[in-house]
Amino acid sequence: MRYSLLDLAPVPEGADTAQALRNMERLAEKAEAWGYHRYWLAEHHNMPGIASAATSVLIGHVAARTRHMRVGAGGIMLPNHAPLAVAEAFGTLATLHPDRIDLGLGRAPGGDQAVMQALGVHPSRAERFPEEIEALRMLLGPARDDLAVRAHPGEGTNVPLWVLGSSLAGAETAAQLGLPYAFASHFAPAALERAFALYRERFQPSESLEKPYAMLAINVFGADTDAEAVRLRTSMQQAFYRLRTGQPGKLPRPVDDIREVIPAGALPTIDSALSVSATGSPETVRARLAELIAQHRPDEVILTGQIHDATARERSFEIAAEAMSDLQAARAA
Repeated sequence: MRYSLLDLAPVPEGADTAQALRNMERLAEKAEAWGYHRYWLAEHHNMPGIASAATSVLIGHVAARTRHMRVGAGGIMLPNHAPLAVAEAFGTLATLHPDRIDLGLGRAPGGDQAVMQALGVHPSRAERFPEEIEALRMLLGPARDDLAVRAHPGEGTNVPLWVLGSSLAGAETAAQLGLPYAFASHFAPAALERAFALYRERFQPSESLEKPYAMLAINVFGADTDAEAVRLRTSMQQAFYRLRTGQPGKLPRPVDDIREVIPAGALPTIDSALSVSATGSPETVRARLAELIAQHRPDEVILTGQIHDATARERSFEIAAEAMSDLQAARAA
């Protein structure tokens, strides 16, 4: 089973965007050495703790600093962009880095109503999500003389498309269009089992894909001990709580006791949202990853995790890679 990495280029408290991007560069280079299959970046806007807003720019930068790992978007929020502009951008990336670029597509705006207004996006764009994916697939597909508008670059690059989602709507779209599907279980696991089941049951084979291919997103907080991993996880718990209460900011420093910074009544909701996580020592992480894989039967996993200290974050992803490598070996034996 392949394992991949999802990065939001987090900006920790006490650091700036330039440092966050340097952290991203170093992590991507190390991820390739650790055997990660893909390195995806996600589009978010108006969030001081996330530096991946200009997603396609960072994809090009990471692809230029690595050799063979696939690099892509997890994802581009399609309602924010004209399909032609996306085709041209990713067609350019695919031309510069042949057979290494992925394009994951989401129907959410990647921000609030104010962000949508600033981007000039109307909420109704999300309703055309399946049609716009089809338009994008056509623009990136074989040359067609009958098209009034063609993507140059883009045409003929056949950049692989993915549908991203956190609800049944994305699963339905991916199944209908015969595309691979990545579920955002790292922050919205409520519909995970139903979405995977619907996707697999209703999948329609296409020129892109003969059978369903489902990706499971898992948070990983790995450290030398369970106690230290639990402490590292408090940064993401705090960030999630602040976002849910309208107080987004840079990625908080970890705390010894999460109950001192998040009200007791709110903590179960936060922990439920982050329940698809592997937190602990190398042994604990490996056992939890094995449990999640056995439960949900994904074709691929994509690992993420917001950790304040860049070195600790790198170590966490190294632990996760070692765990996945061990699980691969065990399955092959």
